[in-house]
Amino acid sequence: MQYRSDRYGNPISILGFGCMRFPQTLGIPQTEEIEKEIMTAYRAGVNYFDTAYIYPGSESALGEVLAGNGIREKVHIATKLPHYLVRKPEDMDRIFTEELKRLRTDYIDYYLLHMLSDIRSWNRLLEMGFAAWLDEKMRSGAIRQIGFSYHGNTDMFRQLVDAYDWDFCMIQYNYMDEHTQAGRTGLQYAHSKGLPVFIMEPLRGGRLVSRLPEKAKKIFAEYPTKHTPAGWAFRWLWNQPEVTCVLSGMNSSAMVQENLETAAEAGVGDLGPAEEAMLQEVVSAIQSGMKVGCTGCGYCMPCPKHVDIPGTFAAYNRRYSEGKFWSSVDYMICTVLRKDPTSASNCIGCGKCESHCPQQIAIRTELQNACRELEGPLYRGLRRVVARLKLFG
Repeated sequence: MQYRSDRYGNPISILGFGCMRFPQTLGIPQTEEIEKEIMTAYRAGVNYFDTAYIYPGSESALGEVLAGNGIREKVHIATKLPHYLVRKPEDMDRIFTEELKRLRTDYIDYYLLHMLSDIRSWNRLLEMGFAAWLDEKMRSGAIRQIGFSYHGNTDMFRQLVDAYDWDFCMIQYNYMDEHTQAGRTGLQYAHSKGLPVFIMEPLRGGRLVSRLPEKAKKIFAEYPTKHTPAGWAFRWLWNQPEVTCVLSGMNSSAMVQENLETAAEAGVGDLGPAEEAMLQEVVSAIQSGMKVGCTGCGYCMPCPKHVDIPGTFAAYNRRYSEGKFWSSVDYMICTVLRKDPTSASNCIGCGKCESHCPQQIAIRTELQNACRELEGPLYRGLRRVVARLKLFG
């Protein structure tokens, strides 16, 4: 296993174990299989395990394995505060205490605000006393480092990076999302501020492996250097020195073994211009069925009505390149799970965005098209539920 350092020089395995997708049967974690996978990864040098309060059964399963094998002190646990469930100051202690109990520990190495989406959500937490609460937890050693996980555009990501003296951050990033979400620009910005960057969704939930179009599969198959699609995706990430650790939601022993083998040999300088060009061909093959030629540059932003234009088009395009389900999930995360919805339906047709678009996209028309396909009854229902429950403020 290879290692890169966190902000304080602690070695972090370049492959982290994402615990959201533990194998389950009828919603019940498969304890024996989970233990086998975790211990295989641990013995190979993986020392970073990422879970969250809202992952069903995940914290408890991880805590049971680590405590049962006597290795809690030898690994780093990352878990998350679901700030959208924090309605009053007391909720912070209630949730944190429950997490410690589930994980069978008295401290968390890396604590994240889960899906921190915008400055207003962050300010809401500050108004409830989060900074003082966190200071007390860090002084006592119950929390060792603080960070946030993020889904959204580059501009808001940079604002959040600058909003607090974070120890680290986590972003969705892969060769398809190079210029969407926080993107390479966000990655490099966080790195320039001294923040380690942890990567989630390196395979887009497996979509860069199991949902590749035939043309993309052919490009991989015909390239002289042979790696699996997953291997190429991980190599692209570890080729970048700004990436600290890549989380993989491993849910089979075969997946664990393949990722361990890749992590043992991949690194900065592993990919040259020829490999980068090949991966761009793969991206083009995936994008060939997309509807809007948006590059995610963000020149159209900010929208006066807060529409996340790049995020909307990314989800809309995914509907045609990867299928309806995951595009809908992406769109909901991008537009509903935040204090102020950034839905395409917010558009009032002012046209400000179009005057700045270098691709000369008819943004207003395409937002209407995206709205018709992405904002169905389920979406509208979720938006009403989030608003009614005031989950994000």
